[in-house]
Amino acid sequence: MTTALTVAGFDPTGGAGLQADIKAFHAHGVYALSVVSSITAQNTVGVSDVYAVEPHIFEKQLSVLLTDITPDAVKTGLLSTVDIVEILSRYIRKYNLKNLVIDPVTVSTSGKTLTEAGVFEAVKQTLLPLCTCFTPNISEAALYTGIEIKTTEDIETASGLLREFGVKNVIITGGQGLASATDTFYYGAEFIRMEAPLKLGTYHGTGCLYSAAIAANLAKGITAIESARLAKSFVTNAIDTLAIYPGGGMAILNV
Repeated sequence: MTTALTVAGFDPTGGAGLQADIKAFHAHGVYALSVVSSITAQNTVGVSDVYAVEPHIFEKQLSVLLTDITPDAVKTGLLSTVDIVEILSRYIRKYNLKNLVIDPVTVSTSGKTLTEAGVFEAVKQTLLPLCTCFTPNISEAALYTGIEIKTTEDIETASGLLREFGVKNVIITGGQGLASATDTFYYGAEFIRMEAPLKLGTYHGTGCLYSAAIAANLAKGITAIESARLAKSFVTNAIDTLAIYPGGGMAILNV
């Protein structure tokens, strides 16, 4: 049985975070394991509050699960405190977990900061050297590299800098910040563009679904580049055919 672990925040709407990851894993025929890193209070309009899980509770979830099951891939979403980042990196090393996909969630779609100071630096130092696929959007890539990203050349520069942190494959998603839905995949030798029509509207949880789909594909033994291509098609199709509006704000993809 193929399994994948998501380490992410709980979203009451089910559109992002743990629930979105679990649905994406299921849609790909992969059994979902999950560890809660935070609990959010949010709806389709936006995020009200984020409550990080206490470090000892977070660690207990990991330790008990991983003594019994070794996942074929691991996907991280919201890691809201430095303690959580450091605990997670320690367990990934301890159990030599493979196929790590990091979605560096720092700001919600509605614009709320979700992490404490120091988290992105902790991720850079402890998790990125273990990372198989790193999936920042434009603003997240700018945060992690410290450069302004406005052009294709900027994306390429940022990709190179992120590779220097130890990431095997960098996938900068272009849907936020640029007038296209072109993602850039870089594995050190060449830049590969993955294009899709730019969709109008605001969709909740697309980054979660995308990174979770990549993790599910990696868990099944698919190459990183093909995993990313398949994941992009999965999310694009979901936007086209599975968007619902259960509340008064953003659309949710009912995968």
